[in-house]
Amino acid sequence: MSTIKIVRKHNLSHTKARAVAEKIAKDLQKRFELEYEWDGDEVDFERPGVSGRLAVAKDQFLLDGNRGWLLTLLKPAVEKGILKSGIMYECVKHHVP
Repeated sequence: MSTIKIVRKHNLSHTKARAVAEKIAKDLQKRFELEYEWDGDEVDFERPGVSGRLAVAKDQFLLDGNRGWLLTLLKPAVEKGILKSGIMYECVKHHVP
Protein backbone atom coordinates (compact mmCIF):
# COMPACT_ATOMS: atom_id res chain seq x y z
CA MET A 1 0.00 0.00 0.00
CA SER A 2 1.29 3.44 -0.92
CA THR A 3 0.96 6.50 1.32
CA ILE A 4 0.53 10.22 0.69
CA LYS A 5 1.43 12.61 3.51
CA ILE A 6 0.83 16.35 3.35
CA VAL A 7 1.41 18.68 6.31
CA ARG A 8 0.44 22.35 6.40
CA LYS A 9 1.09 24.62 9.36
CA HIS A 10 -1.62 27.01 10.54
CA ASN A 11 -2.15 29.70 13.14
CA LEU A 12 -5.92 29.38 13.35
CA SER A 13 -8.14 28.96 16.38
CA HIS A 14 -9.38 25.43 16.96
CA THR A 15 -12.86 26.34 15.70
CA LYS A 16 -11.54 27.94 12.50
CA ALA A 17 -9.14 25.07 11.89
CA ARG A 18 -12.01 22.57 12.14
CA ALA A 19 -14.06 24.67 9.71
CA VAL A 20 -11.16 24.64 7.24
CA ALA A 21 -10.82 20.86 7.67
CA GLU A 22 -14.54 20.47 6.92
CA LYS A 23 -14.08 22.45 3.68
CA ILE A 24 -11.08 20.31 2.75
CA ALA A 25 -13.06 17.12 3.47
CA LYS A 26 -15.97 18.32 1.34
CA ASP A 27 -13.56 19.13 -1.48
CA LEU A 28 -12.01 15.65 -1.23
CA GLN A 29 -15.51 14.18 -1.30
CA LYS A 30 -16.44 16.15 -4.39
CA ARG A 31 -13.21 15.62 -6.34
CA PHE A 32 -12.56 11.98 -5.48
CA GLU A 33 -16.05 10.71 -4.52
CA LEU A 34 -14.87 9.88 -1.00
CA GLU A 35 -17.13 9.31 1.97
CA TYR A 36 -16.02 11.01 5.16
CA GLU A 37 -16.92 11.31 8.83
CA TRP A 38 -15.51 13.13 11.84
CA ASP A 39 -13.86 11.24 14.71
CA GLY A 40 -12.91 13.85 17.31
CA ASP A 41 -10.48 16.25 15.62
CA GLU A 42 -9.86 13.92 12.71
CA VAL A 43 -11.75 13.33 9.49
CA ASP A 44 -11.65 9.75 8.20
CA PHE A 45 -12.33 9.27 4.51
CA GLU A 46 -12.52 6.32 2.17
CA ARG A 47 -13.68 4.83 -1.09
CA PRO A 48 -12.71 1.55 -2.72
CA GLY A 49 -8.92 1.53 -3.07
CA VAL A 50 -8.36 4.75 -1.09
CA SER A 51 -8.56 5.65 2.59
CA GLY A 52 -7.08 8.28 4.83
CA ARG A 53 -7.33 10.79 7.59
CA LEU A 54 -7.14 14.56 7.92
CA ALA A 55 -6.09 15.55 11.42
CA VAL A 56 -6.58 19.01 12.91
CA ALA A 57 -3.69 19.65 15.30
CA LYS A 58 -2.96 22.74 17.36
CA ASP A 59 -0.73 24.30 14.70
CA GLN A 60 -1.01 22.09 11.62
CA PHE A 61 -3.18 19.99 9.33
CA LEU A 62 -1.97 16.47 8.59
CA LEU A 63 -3.38 14.65 5.58
CA ASP A 64 -2.47 10.94 5.40
CA GLY A 65 -3.84 8.88 2.57
CA ASN A 66 -3.42 5.22 1.63
CA ARG A 67 -3.98 3.74 -1.79
CA GLY A 68 -4.31 0.14 -2.75
CA TRP A 69 -1.70 -1.51 -4.92
CA LEU A 70 -3.56 -0.72 -8.16
CA LEU A 71 -3.18 3.02 -7.54
CA THR A 72 0.41 2.85 -6.28
CA LEU A 73 1.85 3.66 -9.70
CA LEU A 74 -0.12 6.91 -9.68
CA LYS A 75 1.33 8.19 -6.38
CA PRO A 76 3.40 11.06 -7.88
CA ALA A 77 0.48 12.22 -10.05
CA VAL A 78 -2.01 12.01 -7.18
CA GLU A 79 0.24 13.96 -4.78
CA LYS A 80 0.85 16.62 -7.42
CA GLY A 81 -2.88 16.76 -8.18
CA ILE A 82 -3.80 17.21 -4.51
CA LEU A 83 -1.29 20.01 -4.07
CA LYS A 84 -2.25 21.77 -7.31
CA SER A 85 -5.99 21.21 -7.00
CA GLY A 86 -6.44 23.62 -4.13
CA ILE A 87 -7.53 21.00 -1.60
CA MET A 88 -5.11 22.52 0.88
CA TYR A 89 -5.73 26.03 -0.52
CA GLU A 90 -7.90 26.93 2.46
CA CYS A 91 -4.70 27.08 4.55
CA VAL A 92 -3.25 29.74 2.25
CA LYS A 93 -6.58 31.54 2.06
CA HIS A 94 -6.48 31.98 5.83
CA HIS A 95 -2.87 33.28 5.77
CA VAL A 96 -1.45 30.00 6.89
CA PRO A 97 2.27 29.53 6.10
